[in-house]
Amino acid sequence: MVMLAPPGPDAEPESPAPARAARRRITPFTTIAVTVATVLAVLATYPILRVAVGLVYVDGRLTVEPIRDVLAVPDLVTLIVNTLVAVVVSGVVALVVGSILAWLNERTDARVAGLTDSMPMIPFLLPPIAGAVGWVLLLSTNAGLLNAFIRWVLGGVGIQLTEGPFDIFSWPGLIFVYTLYQVPYVFMLVTTGLRNADASLDEQSRISGAGRLKTLWRVTLPAIRPSIGGAILLMCWQGFSLYSVPVIIGSGAGIDVISVRIVDLLSFTYPPETATAVGLSFIVLLFVGVMWYLQSRMLRSGRHATVGGKGQRFTRQELGGWKWPARLLILGYGALAVVLPAIGLLLVSLNGFWTPKINWTGLSLDSVRESVFEDGQTLTAVQNSLWLGIAGATIGMVAAALVALLVVRSKRRAVRALDGAIKLPSVFSHLVIAVGMILAFGGPPFYLGGTTMILLLAYISIYLPQGSVAADSAASQVGGDLAEASQISGAGGGKTFRRVYLPLMVPGLVAGWAFLFARMVGDLTATAVLAGTTNMVVGFRILQIFENGSYAELASLSVVLTAVTALVVGLCLAYSRWQGRWQGTGGRTKGNR
Repeated sequence: MVMLAPPGPDAEPESPAPARAARRRITPFTTIAVTVATVLAVLATYPILRVAVGLVYVDGRLTVEPIRDVLAVPDLVTLIVNTLVAVVVSGVVALVVGSILAWLNERTDARVAGLTDSMPMIPFLLPPIAGAVGWVLLLSTNAGLLNAFIRWVLGGVGIQLTEGPFDIFSWPGLIFVYTLYQVPYVFMLVTTGLRNADASLDEQSRISGAGRLKTLWRVTLPAIRPSIGGAILLMCWQGFSLYSVPVIIGSGAGIDVISVRIVDLLSFTYPPETATAVGLSFIVLLFVGVMWYLQSRMLRSGRHATVGGKGQRFTRQELGGWKWPARLLILGYGALAVVLPAIGLLLVSLNGFWTPKINWTGLSLDSVRESVFEDGQTLTAVQNSLWLGIAGATIGMVAAALVALLVVRSKRRAVRALDGAIKLPSVFSHLVIAVGMILAFGGPPFYLGGTTMILLLAYISIYLPQGSVAADSAASQVGGDLAEASQISGAGGGKTFRRVYLPLMVPGLVAGWAFLFARMVGDLTATAVLAGTTNMVVGFRILQIFENGSYAELASLSVVLTAVTALVVGLCLAYSRWQGRWQGTGGRTKGNR
């Protein structure tokens, strides 16, 4: 056996291959991606930290002033109780309704492919502010269009009513509209859980003699427990930050909630009571944090069923005579959430004024033209919202694509930490982030208060987590062998991104872009805190018109907002589906050669 002597002191040291490989991985593309991820992480976390620090550190000194101011609010208990009642009651109702709709669509023969799949998701196309205004026009006690129609029908059978029968400005009315905008979150997550869960377990339960209700309680619900927990967290996050519904409906009913009070303290009080607003924002942060903790405990407990294998087959439960009533239930939710409020908005805008007696022969677009396109402030607000939506969605999705590829290609903990920091705003109230934006960028040294730039930064910070989810999904569907082939052929990271990843990620990125655009254009929560007369956008203009009581102008602007959002989102989704089918056809053609 030959023994190898150790190298002498004059021997030439071997070149460390791992070190060279690490240096090769630091490409211009990686540098750009890491820089973008770092900037986005700072943008996401810095405002939240400012809110937390602002609770005890004000004007360069340690103080308990925000805590003292919050405790001195005379109706603090009423504010908290009202907020909890609105969020909890609507959340429970939405959880039941959304879960039933998802179960009917995924486990029974009530499903109509393409129709019932998308119907509960359609409310995302109607901004909550437009939906709230629409229901005011429909169910106001005296002038509500739907109330007037119901009174006319009841009068035909001898029942005479002078007002009502429904009143949107009440606790039931507020919870009803809250629930309409909570159901899509439940439907989305529970549907995902049902699709991933092993449906054969349900069949085995029924074969063993268990009824539908027992199977649902003992098998189906445990299997989707994580999805239910995620839905509850999303509803709490959305409910505590929701501003448009309580300001339109709750204010008329005399029901004050925390989100409305925070906006009043910052935007409609002079001088602004920032310390009290920060304290109230911390209460919202505390509630959402508790729900986040409880969800994490539930997931760690492992007390839920495991997911079955892929490619599983199951037989949908036949509802028999209940099939069409189940379908009507799904379609009826879509009608309540979108169709009826949209009809109310359209009728009032075409009529030119709000009255239950519609002049059908005099309907025209004159009010829409005068209120939106010939009004200088409103037209400026629409233009600002459109460019903010386009710029914010474009910047957000390009940045999300870069970060998604960085995460896919790197296993470093630092990269994972940056990705987590970027997604952090998804578990915080929009109001908390908006208040943090004022504290972080409104004053020195940035002085962005009252500019469109602070709105753009806030929109990107708030909505980027949703866009990053779409980008992560799109990036994960691109095979690593394609990138390897590109690199072997001599292409760098940037060229591989442009020529390989980006074209294949287009369907997912376009869908994410559409979602970001719709949310940014129709935002009211952050807008109510950050916008003003110097950076006018649609959300702030709607609040101004609402304060003036011009419902025809309000309806006209809401119709234009809804039409633009639906048109852009519809075109984006159609292009995304076409691009996806084209790529799929191209892939099969190449594979068959």
